Amino acid sequence: MKCLLVSRIDLPGAISCVRQIKKALQKSGVEVIIEKDTAECLGEPGVPCSKATADAAVVIGGDGTILRTVQQLTKQIPIIGINHGEVGFLADLEPDDAWEFIRTLVSGFEVEKRMRLSLFMNDQPLGDALNEALIVTTRPAKMLRFSIIIDGRISEQFRSDGLLVSTPTGSTAYAMSAGGPIVDPRIEGFLVVPLAPYMLSSRPHFIGSDRRLEIRLESSKPAKLVIDGQKTVELGTTATLAVKRSEQPALFIDAYRNFFEKVDEKLRKL
Repeated sequence: MKCLLVSRIDLPGAISCVRQIKKALQKSGVEVIIEKDTAECLGEPGVPCSKATADAAVVIGGDGTILRTVQQLTKQIPIIGINHGEVGFLADLEPDDAWEFIRTLVSGFEVEKRMRLSLFMNDQPLGDALNEALIVTTRPAKMLRFSIIIDGRISEQFRSDGLLVSTPTGSTAYAMSAGGPIVDPRIEGFLVVPLAPYMLSSRPHFIGSDRRLEIRLESSKPAKLVIDGQKTVELGTTATLAVKRSEQPALFIDAYRNFFEKVDEKLRKL
């Protein structure tokens, strides 16, 4: 078995955790490779995530570290997260009980697929999101005008501070803070959430991933697209984005934690 280790590099506790897991995995006969920035902190050679091939990846950090890892992987690897962040909805393990589960990986594990969304403009791919795509103005306090087009028909038009298109996995992230529902990640669809809409009748929509979804932006002020908080694309004042289900879902190792119990536990920490 071959395992990739990735960590936050700004927390000594996370780096210490990497050292311990690396040593323990190698004792169990696992071949360990380390992501290059993490490896620098350990004073060892490493590999970029884009060139990594492994049977599993252990990611030590918060949701941002996991999202960045998923973004950087050329081919998705089954991931298990150890929380060294704030809340960590994407990390199923806490540091105190992580090794008890990690040591079982050698004997095999089950994988859960998480839908990602792909974004296109003029048929050109802009990137994939595991959590969400955010459209906001580059000038604060300026509203944007949006049209939501489903299967070629305009379903809604509104003005708002911005717009979120989220996956079910991302429903517990920015979308939840913006008033969207918590969605079971086993369901596939696009959650569209207006940010501070001018009309109170503009409500979140959950749209099946088999439908053709387009977002039309019309504004007197330039806007930008932010993908999973990792990548930014300048859109200008007008743009039409196509949203599709990604051909490459993210892969998560099943830690046998009930999703709704985990959400309840995490929310109580906020």
